[in-house]
Amino acid sequence: MQPNKYLIFIITVFCLVFSCSWLRAVEGKPKIYVIPIEGAVEPGMAAYVKRSLKNLKDETDAVFIFKLDTFGGRVDSALDIVEEISGITRGKTIAYVEKRAISAGALIALASNLLVMKENTIIGDCAPIIQTEKGMEMAGEKVQTVLRARFRALAKKNNYPVVLAESMVTIDMEVYQVMAGEKKTFMDKKAYDDLTEDEKKAMGTKKTIVAKGELLTMDDDEAFDLGFSQKSVKDMNEALLFLGYGSMDIITIEESWSESLVRFLQPFLPMLMLIGIGAVYMEIKAPGFGLPGVIGIICIGLVIFNQYFVGLADYTELLILLIGILLLGVEVFVLPGFGVAGITGLICIAAGLVLSFQGFVIPDPELPWEADLLMDNLAYVLGSFLFAFFISLFMIRYVLPQFSKIIKGPCLDATLTQSHVDVTTALGIKPGDRGIAHSFLRPSGKVVINNKKIDAVTQGEFLEQGVEVIIDRIEPNRVIVKPIKTKNIKALE
Repeated sequence: MQPNKYLIFIITVFCLVFSCSWLRAVEGKPKIYVIPIEGAVEPGMAAYVKRSLKNLKDETDAVFIFKLDTFGGRVDSALDIVEEISGITRGKTIAYVEKRAISAGALIALASNLLVMKENTIIGDCAPIIQTEKGMEMAGEKVQTVLRARFRALAKKNNYPVVLAESMVTIDMEVYQVMAGEKKTFMDKKAYDDLTEDEKKAMGTKKTIVAKGELLTMDDDEAFDLGFSQKSVKDMNEALLFLGYGSMDIITIEESWSESLVRFLQPFLPMLMLIGIGAVYMEIKAPGFGLPGVIGIICIGLVIFNQYFVGLADYTELLILLIGILLLGVEVFVLPGFGVAGITGLICIAAGLVLSFQGFVIPDPELPWEADLLMDNLAYVLGSFLFAFFISLFMIRYVLPQFSKIIKGPCLDATLTQSHVDVTTALGIKPGDRGIAHSFLRPSGKVVINNKKIDAVTQGEFLEQGVEVIIDRIEPNRVIVKPIKTKNIKALE
């Protein structure tokens, strides 16, 4: 082989090796997945995060950035999201606070390995709030202790200040920053009071970070100083450069149309359920099957679709609801009135709806908010049934009858205003015909004319039975007679 051929061969082999190495590097290049967590934390958001991470958790070099802008929401949904994030064991998780991470948003932020905050953003204040007779109040110690334990576990796992993380939940905690030489330590008041005087002196200066009666809420600078945030940045690009991910491919996982629809419908579920139940009741009270039945099925179907999509409704709930609808169908089309089948059908629909609004059947004693959620759902569904019942009665009694004045139906053009029996034609009589009084006329009674017994009236005279009479005139629906002579004759039978 000639020297130039050797050179060409070497160059070709080098190019092939370089190309394969480059292709392997491109194929193996790690990716950054950005998952926005924006708006209220609710089951629709939890379903979206779960779907986003479903096929990506096993990517070893992937980086997951959760872009946060939320005031919080439901505790159960937040815990579902935290569980999904904590399940990422191979890749790196980063919480990036775009605007705010309040309440449940703070819990989600601490589930990530690292926290980066945009300038002028805030994080914290995760006190659980429940609805009571007096309005919105902070949940009791039963709920707080569970959330406090969750914050504590996440803080230990991801190296955040544990005591400060707990102070986001509990309003009675008082937290100090103490200096032991160059080391900064955070202690709650109870732990600090348990120290001996010598230990307190060794600690050096003490500074109150969280006063009693307050919940820890930090801006980006405070979060950095207290050891939560890695840095305050101007935007996500600066955050990626700071963390060393500037050259990686960024993929933003957006909500699908169905997820967007589910989250859009979430605030309207009470209204949809109310309309659906009311329309079904109206259909039961009306004969046949019409528009109210269609509206009821569509509204209740949207509620069930929403809950099924977010993972709260399963085949059990769907089966119970189907049984309820079938029983109502039997009540409407087969059995008269409203009886056992209709009542059982409504009970099945109510049970299916209650179960579809929660991810459990029996509340877990270790999760005290589940019992509260069950009671809320029962009140929610039964209240909708009761309200829909009264609204339906109002519609049937006052609203629906008014549609006949607005919507013209198939009516007859003729009226019966001038309708009457033509006595001349019907009885075959005419003025001047003679007969006798069959009964006393005072002034009305019976007369016999042309062998026909008819009703007649005098012009005011009182005539005895058997008096001969003559028809004076005929008016609509009235025959007027007068006597011919005063002597009595035998009455015709």
